[in-house]
Amino acid sequence: MRKYLLPATGNDYKANLHCHTNVSDGRQSPEEMKADYMAQGYSIIAYTDHDILIPHPELAEENFLPLNSFEVEIKAPDIENKFACKTCHICMIALEPDNLTMPFWHREKYLFGNALKHRDEVKFDESKPDYERVYSHEGISEIMKMGRDAGFFVTYNHPRWSQENYAQYSGYVGMSAVEICNFACCHMGYDDHNGAVYDDILREGRRILCIATDDNHGYSDRFGGFTVIRADKLEYRTITRALEEGSFYASEGPTIGELWYEDGQLHVTCSDAREITLCKGSRRNKPARGENGAPVNEATFPVVADDVYVRVTVTDFAGNKAYTNAYFVDELMKEET
Repeated sequence: MRKYLLPATGNDYKANLHCHTNVSDGRQSPEEMKADYMAQGYSIIAYTDHDILIPHPELAEENFLPLNSFEVEIKAPDIENKFACKTCHICMIALEPDNLTMPFWHREKYLFGNALKHRDEVKFDESKPDYERVYSHEGISEIMKMGRDAGFFVTYNHPRWSQENYAQYSGYVGMSAVEICNFACCHMGYDDHNGAVYDDILREGRRILCIATDDNHGYSDRFGGFTVIRADKLEYRTITRALEEGSFYASEGPTIGELWYEDGQLHVTCSDAREITLCKGSRRNKPARGENGAPVNEATFPVVADDVYVRVTVTDFAGNKAYTNAYFVDELMKEET
């Protein structure tokens, strides 16, 4: 029986799930960003300003959906060279449109830039004490869990810019997804193409998803990383449910059409590609290329039980990539029996 890993029907909505406006440390207003992104074919923006959840329901319209969200930073203790200090950044996207309460809050700490001007607009549980952030496996995992428990889609962001490595992120438990590409960080000279990070976390047995984002603050760091969400309609809960279900792919440019599994075979179609690669949880990756340098637009790969998991990377002739989520083979094969 054929299992569609991306829905066989529905609309593809282009989304930027990580950005910063002049509510925190970005240059554009939320309205300006909406106009510019819509002009580039985007339908969704998660406004993830630093450490502050400010919704923008006034921007919603038939062809545009703002998602209620924010980014939280947890810094390692200060050291003499602050630019070498490790930090962890996490975005949280509310799954319900009326979920407007910060899941952890400190009345005095952590805000900076223009966010300070919006402190009084934040909703939080006033009966709870101020939450102190702790940079450790336990402290960061607790924040991720608090976000998930409070009804947020939780993403782990730009580990290369953050100066984090396997010793840090392998101990983080509770993320919904990892940024497999952060365009702004790449634009600044960091190699925040994080396929290897994604594989590291998957090989720890954590069944998470992957997104691509801009993380834009200005004008030159836009339109380079996006997530394509496949859903029946541009409605808040329909879109966030598609995020929860993994009905999306991440991209720097290429598009993915069909993605399905049947009888031990995984099939994918895509825009013109130099290469389609099946990445696995074993040492048996498999590329597909066109003859004599011709573009390739589809591929079918065999999948066996000890592949552990499979995911597809599509690379175009400019070197830009699209990435599917990972699919664990035991779940694929279980549904066949």
